Amino acid sequence: MMQTRIGYGSTKAQVSLCYNQEVPRRFHRFFIIVIPDAWLLYHKVEIQVLWEEVYPCLMRYGHFYSFMTSDDRLSNHQVIINLRSMNNILSFDKVSGILVCEAGCILENLISFLDNEGFIMPLDLGAKGSCQIGGNVSTNAGGLRLIRYGSLHGSVLGLEAVLANGTVLDMLGTLRKDNTGYDLKHLFIGSEGSLGIVTKVSILTPPKLSSVNLAFLACKDYTSCQKLLSAAKTKLGEILSAFEFLDINAMDLVLKHLDGLRDPLPSSKHNFYILIETTGSTESHDKEKLEAFLLQSIESGLLTDGVLAQDINQASAFWRIREGIPEALMKAGAVYKYDLSLPPEKMYDLVEEMRGCLGAEANVVAYGHLGDGNLHLNISTRQYDDSILTKIEPFVYEWTSKHRGSISAEHGLGLMKANKIHYSKSLETVQLMADIKKLLDPNGILNPYKVLPTSVLPQRGEEEPKKEA
Repeated sequence: MMQTRIGYGSTKAQVSLCYNQEVPRRFHRFFIIVIPDAWLLYHKVEIQVLWEEVYPCLMRYGHFYSFMTSDDRLSNHQVIINLRSMNNILSFDKVSGILVCEAGCILENLISFLDNEGFIMPLDLGAKGSCQIGGNVSTNAGGLRLIRYGSLHGSVLGLEAVLANGTVLDMLGTLRKDNTGYDLKHLFIGSEGSLGIVTKVSILTPPKLSSVNLAFLACKDYTSCQKLLSAAKTKLGEILSAFEFLDINAMDLVLKHLDGLRDPLPSSKHNFYILIETTGSTESHDKEKLEAFLLQSIESGLLTDGVLAQDINQASAFWRIREGIPEALMKAGAVYKYDLSLPPEKMYDLVEEMRGCLGAEANVVAYGHLGDGNLHLNISTRQYDDSILTKIEPFVYEWTSKHRGSISAEHGLGLMKANKIHYSKSLETVQLMADIKKLLDPNGILNPYKVLPTSVLPQRGEEEPKKEA
C-alpha cells in the first residue's frame, strides 16, 4: 500500500493543506495530492509505486479541473499530481526565440518573462494567471491569437514526458527541422495527460512587435461578421493577429454581471460585436492600414459602428469584455458549456436553432474565435435542470457531427465528453487511439476514463472489448 506521504519534501501536513486549499468540496474523495519537483519524476521508484499498485493518477496543471472530474467508477485510492513546483525557466535563446521551461510554469509568468526579453508567447488565454504551460500543451489550448500564430502543434518544438511505468521520454529538442523518425511529441500535445505526464517543454516564441492596435466593432447580422472576416484576411493580411466575436446576449451578460465595464459603443445596441487586433512593426503604417479597412467596411455596410482603442487602458477594457464572458456566465447561475469547431458559415445556425429549442427556458450565449471557426456555445439558466439538458444533448452533438464539426475545439474531452468522441472521430480512428493508449499505459492509470470511451478501453476486472469484424 502506498504511504500517505509521497514525493520529495512533502509532509503529510503540507499535502493536507494543499488538498484543502486546491480541491473543491465535490472532489474531496481523492486520496492524496502529489506536488512533485524534478526529483520525484526522475526517481523511478516513486512513479513505479503508482504503476505497480495501479493507482489512478490525475494530472493537474493550474486550475485545469477538467482533468480531475470525480467519478464513482474510480477507487478511493487516487492520486492528483500537481506540477506547480516544477516552475523553472531552463533556457531562452534570443536569436531563435526558443524557450525551454518546466511544465509547472504559469502562462502569465512566461508572458512577463518574454516581455522583458522582447518576445511574446504564441498563445494567450483568459486563464493565463492560473493555467500552466504543461496543461496548455496537454490540452492543445488555442487561445486568442491562433489565427496569427497557429496551434501548439506548430509552436512546440519538443517536450519531455514521464510514461506510466516511470520511463522518462526525452524529446526536448529545440530544432525547427527534424525528420528523424516519428514525431512522437504530437502524441502528448492534446492527449490530456492520458498518455504521459508532460514535464518540460521547448516552444518557439515570436518577437514582440511594437505596433499593436485594437478595434471594437459592431455588425448588424452574422453574415456581415463573416464577410468582415474574409475582408480582414485580405486587407489586413500579415498584421491581423486576432478576430473575436460575441453576440448581444454575451455583451448584455458581461455588462450586467461584471463591475467597472462600460459599453464601448453606447449610442445603441448591436446584434454582434467584433474585436480585431493587428500587430506589426510600424505604427503609422499599421494604423493607417487598419483605419482604411474600417472606413471601407463602414461604407460598404459591413460595420454599423466601431471605435479604435486610444491607449493601453482602453485596449485592456475592450479585452476585458471578451475575456470576462466566462466569469459573467458563472455569476449568472448554472451554465452548460460547449466548445465546438464548425465551418464559420454554419456556426451561428446552431445558436439560432438552440434558441428555438429552448425558448424562454434559457439564455443562449454565443462568442468565440471566429477567425478559427471556434464557437463557445453557452446555455445559461438559473439552476441545473435535467429537462433542459435533454433538450441540449444529444442535439448539439448530432448537429455538430452532421456538419462535420468537432465537439471539442480547444478545451478537451475530459471525462464528460469521452463517450461522445464518436460524434467527431470514426470508429477506426478511435480504436487506433485506444491501441496507443494500451501500449503506453496498459494498466490505465493515467487520467482513467478521460478522452477515450470505455467501449474501447478495458478497465480493471473487465475483459478486452471485442473488435467488430
